[in-house]
Formats: sequence, C-alpha cells, structure tokens
Amino acid sequence: MKFGASMFITDYSMAPGDIAQALEQRGFDSLWAPEHSHIPVSRRSVFPNGGEVPKHYYDVMDPFVTLAAAAMATTHLKLGTGVCLVNQRDPIQLAKSVASLDRISGGRFIFGIGVGWNADEMENHGTVFATRAKLVRERVEAMKAIWTQDKAEYHGEFVDFDPMMAWPKPVQKPYPPIYVGGAFPHAARRAIRYADGWMPLAGLMGENSDVFSIVPKARAMLAAEGRDPATFPISLTASPEDLDLLKRYRDLGIERASVSLPAGNAEVVLPILDRWAALIRQVSN
Repeated sequence: MKFGASMFITDYSMAPGDIAQALEQRGFDSLWAPEHSHIPVSRRSVFPNGGEVPKHYYDVMDPFVTLAAAAMATTHLKLGTGVCLVNQRDPIQLAKSVASLDRISGGRFIFGIGVGWNADEMENHGTVFATRAKLVRERVEAMKAIWTQDKAEYHGEFVDFDPMMAWPKPVQKPYPPIYVGGAFPHAARRAIRYADGWMPLAGLMGENSDVFSIVPKARAMLAAEGRDPATFPISLTASPEDLDLLKRYRDLGIERASVSLPAGNAEVVLPILDRWAALIRQVSN
C-alpha cells in the first residue's frame, strides 16, 4: 500500500517545495493539493464537517501552481489535485493546465476531481448546483478528447466546441489517471462511469458505513458494470494515524492511504510526518 499526504498550501503553511521534499524523503508516494477559489461570506451551504469553514479553505493557493513548484523540488513524488473543482474551471484551459503539469513533472500528475459541496462558491462561477455532476462529466469527457486527439471536438448539453487544436498533450497515455473524490454510492458511481479510480474520505464513506463494508459494495458495482476491480484503485484520504487500521486497509487491497496535514509550518508538520514515516515502515514490512 502507498501513502500520500494532503495539505491546504497557504502563505503561512510549509512552502510546496519544502513539504514535497519532506514527503519524498520519508517514503510517501504523493502530495495532494485541495482547491477552493474562494469562500463566499454567505453561508447557505453547510460545511460538510460541521461548524464554520476553516480559514485555510479560503486561504489555499491554486493547486496547479503549488504542484508545479513541488514538481521542481522532487524527482519521483506523484502530484495530485485532491480535489480539483472541475465545475468551477473552463475545460479547455483546464485541459492545458493538466497536460502542462504532467509535462513539467515528467508524467507524475494524478487528476483528482470532485463535484463540490459549496453551492455559494460554484454559483459565483456560473455553475448551477443541481446539474453540477453532469457538467463535470461533460467537461471530463471533453478534456479526454483534447488530450488524445489532434483535432478534438465535443458536443454536449453544457460543453460544446467544434474541431480545435490544443497542446501540449500529457506525458501519460492516454492521459493522467483520473480519480473521483466523494462518498458512496454517488461518487463511486461517477468514478466507475468515467474515471480510473475512486478517492473517498476514510471517515466519510457514505451511507453511515465504514471502509470495510463499503469497499466490497463498490467493487461489486464495478463488476456489475463490467470493470475489473483489480484495475480500479481505491485511494483513501484523511486516513487515521492507526497502525492496526492501516494494516487492515492494506489487506483490503486499498491502493493508498493519505493523511490530511494541517496548514502549518515545519515545526508543526514535520513531527507528524516523522510519525507517519514510522507507520509506513511498519505497514510495508
């Protein structure tokens, strides 16, 4: 099992190059950068974890910028968006950002995506909350066309363009792996339909169930859709710092367990990474 870490990279957290180097040195396989363009002052959308939206949600830097900096500071660490809010980005420009980062990193990018929870935020981008899932699917399908075709075109309800040329193309073929973030069953169903893997929160699997009851259900959905569970990775985010539980994830066939780090400086973050480095060694033995 692999190990990743996610961090809201801000102007007061560890710099992206520094956290990336620290992860690579300690045996982590990936760095994941969350995204929010902004957080509206209005609070019509309830924060999923309850209470007020944390400060780092509206302080976070652009993930493609921070991951590019992380790529320049490392040699083999994978770099993922965790998650990119596709419904808040133009798909033609986003396709170029993904391909550019994959090029700059030498094929180390993982495209983690989600449909989002903050209606206030996405409505500022002109996105209708009720149809956001279909919008994301069409944008992903359109980006796949751009990445794989010299003269790409796409015609959908929300995305529509005639033949066009756009470069660069990604290093990874046919394109960087796409992971859909979110709970069971809706996010799992979206991932099975048009992505390469599923990325739920370890503590928020959906339907008030835990990892060990939901993962078999997701794999049954895969089989029912004619997809091989062995080629469809499940990567857990916000994994607990618990050796026995991590070993059970490993035995369940989880691809990756990722820790959610605070948006802190080195004095705060490095001791956490050192504890996780010890767990990585124990789980890997």
